[in-house]
Amino acid sequence: MRFRAAGVVAVALLCTGPTVAAQSVRSGNPILPGWYADPEAHIFAGEYWIFPTYSAPYGQQTFLDAFSSRDLVTWVKHPQVLDTADVAWARRAVWAPSIIEKGGWYYLFFGANDIQNDQQKGGIGVARARTPAGPFKDFLGKPLIDAFHNGAQPIDQMVFRDVDGTYYIVYGGWRHCNIAKLNDDFSGLVPFPDGSTFKEITPAGYVEGVFMLVKDGKYYFMWSEGGWTGPDYAVAYAIGTSPFGPFNRVGKILQQDSMVATGAGHHSILHAEGSANWYIVYHRRPLGETDRNHRVVSIDELHFDAQGLIQPVVITKAGVKADSLRTSHKP
Repeated sequence: MRFRAAGVVAVALLCTGPTVAAQSVRSGNPILPGWYADPEAHIFAGEYWIFPTYSAPYGQQTFLDAFSSRDLVTWVKHPQVLDTADVAWARRAVWAPSIIEKGGWYYLFFGANDIQNDQQKGGIGVARARTPAGPFKDFLGKPLIDAFHNGAQPIDQMVFRDVDGTYYIVYGGWRHCNIAKLNDDFSGLVPFPDGSTFKEITPAGYVEGVFMLVKDGKYYFMWSEGGWTGPDYAVAYAIGTSPFGPFNRVGKILQQDSMVATGAGHHSILHAEGSANWYIVYHRRPLGETDRNHRVVSIDELHFDAQGLIQPVVITKAGVKADSLRTSHKP
């Protein structure tokens, strides 16, 4: 598959080898060749990494690929870092990976099977590996979260490390979002002092695709809203004083541009410590595409104003300038 954007050509090489984007001053959009969605971006061991959903019919979503880069321009594909062959209970609809490093292990959280009720087998699982390139193996032999709580479908998880070192899993589809506390080795959940395990923190307008970050003492709760198959898909956010909120909606920051792409949503935020640069990594649908699975991963700049409010994102075909990781950019 070949994409052309802003004078940049990204070429998908043979699937048996790495995929590398041509060198350029700017990344171009999309930044990854192929149909991918729901990207979570990180910095691990001096490299940028993106873990997306393979965007295809549910029955074909049986694996996860990953991509790495040192400059946001040239990307290397790491195929099938997770495969359902290594997860006995997962069979389809492997979605929205979230990854975090702890104690020399990389833990990859994922949704699988698109369960519609508590009688079906599936939910949110966790696999782990010694490197972000995998291969990841099922850690628990069963889902970590396998049922609906507070109305939230167990999908679209994000693992969030708070400033005090506590790890939480924040997740949910079907217009409900929960937060739960992870135990030390991520093998289970720890009840809160009031005895509950799942607390609902759904802000107004929430649909799915949660992402949370802390900046300057403010908790930014971000999510996707609208229909993921349509042009109205968008990202909105709220601000709170803790990971439990309450979160007061501010507004939309990412949405379609009829001259660039439609269906812009399900994002993550990328920032290297010590850098002034912030990026939003998200998926969108190229103009003219009508297949619901024809989604591509793109990157654009993210800006905060003097009051800490996120400015509306300008989605582009050019992408972002090359940004090589330096020793001052700590993972």
